[in-house]
Amino acid sequence: MRISVVIITKNEESNIKRCLDSLHEVADEIIVIDSFSTDSTEAICRSYPNLTFVSRTWQGYAAAKNYGNDLAQHPYILSIDADEVLSDKLRLEILSLKPILRGGYVMPRLNHIGQKPIKFSGWYPDAKVRLFPKAEATWVGDFVHEKLIFKGEIQRLTHDLLHFTYSSFEQFDKKMRHYAALGAQDMFTKGKKMSAFFMVLKVIFKFFSVYILKFGFLDGREGRLIATESSKSIYWKYTALQQLNRTKTKP
Repeated sequence: MRISVVIITKNEESNIKRCLDSLHEVADEIIVIDSFSTDSTEAICRSYPNLTFVSRTWQGYAAAKNYGNDLAQHPYILSIDADEVLSDKLRLEILSLKPILRGGYVMPRLNHIGQKPIKFSGWYPDAKVRLFPKAEATWVGDFVHEKLIFKGEIQRLTHDLLHFTYSSFEQFDKKMRHYAALGAQDMFTKGKKMSAFFMVLKVIFKFFSVYILKFGFLDGREGRLIATESSKSIYWKYTALQQLNRTKTKP
């Protein structure tokens, strides 16, 4: 069974080569949907054979991934992000299944901060359906998170998809603020509100949940910082939502 790999990019020169190199033998074609990168992402991508590079105005994660799927020439899609890498064992596992692919496949995702794998804090196994038949799946979503709609049979792969999600805690903090702003906008468009009392409860519970209930303390210093940033993101999101609601009512 042939596999088309679909990747979404925007200024991914620090990640994309590592991602593309991991696709050796798995990908029968690679489609990169790029939002007009200003770094060397395009040049790196075009150095690979069987790769189609398309520049497209950003319309959201789901729209970009569906567009890439529509361009795919093969019956199976492997959806992977530019900062993700097939581990050697996962690559071999997929290769062994290529002749007999059936339904969708969930793979565990091992997230990293820098080179540190995060095995607790609610970050693992972070399982995702990433390998699926093109004709039976579609992406939905708007502001923040896209979701794959697939109603067929799902099987689980054993080995990890490696996700080098943040190169540093400074980048982690920046992205959490960005996602908080997008989350606030999403809630605002849905007419949601949140009182200060419940916001404080959510902030406290978030830290407790990540650090204690999800064993974040076993990730050491990184676990404590993840719990702190996660609780702060709740505060940022709901204060931004309150500001949007206040602005809406101004004359």
